[in-house]
Amino acid sequence: MTTQPDFEGIRRQMAATIHAHWKLVLAQGIVMMMLGFLAVAEPNVATFAVGIFVGWLFFVGGIFRAASVWQSRRMPGFAWSLLTAVLAILLGLILIFRPLAGVLTLTMVLIAFFIIEGITAIALAVQHREHLRSWGWVLFSGIVDLLLAYLIWAGWPSSADWAIGLLVGINMLFFGLSLVMTALAARLMGPQSS
Repeated sequence: MTTQPDFEGIRRQMAATIHAHWKLVLAQGIVMMMLGFLAVAEPNVATFAVGIFVGWLFFVGGIFRAASVWQSRRMPGFAWSLLTAVLAILLGLILIFRPLAGVLTLTMVLIAFFIIEGITAIALAVQHREHLRSWGWVLFSGIVDLLLAYLIWAGWPSSADWAIGLLVGINMLFFGLSLVMTALAARLMGPQSS
């Protein structure tokens, strides 16, 4: 006999937890909005910070991977695994000490992401327009993604200075806003009964 997950129970439990900690969620949302606003106001600094942060992620991840691979050096594929760990460490060092070079590459990856996401959204909207109520919004989202990719590409390499920081800032602003709205709604709704 298969047991179905109790989605309604999970939803109630999440609502009760958010209600109990709504002030913490509100504070987190406000902090995220402030950081997002700073990133939008100074996208060059935010882009630089993101490049260094990604560099540290690669560097630390590469060290842990190298240590893990070294522990299992008798396993098949040891040389390739060690090589990828060393490459991650080197890439991390490049991003940490030469963040501008890394930011150029990250910007190209961002352009590719927007192109793929835009084409996928447009194809989804066109293919499912009879079944999807919001197909127009999905289509619009895909067009905006392609437009963003074009604008960043048209301004490359100078767009690398601001594109990542601006987009991270906008993301943080809207994520913070969603947390603030969730906290305020949870405060007004009161605890959910089981």
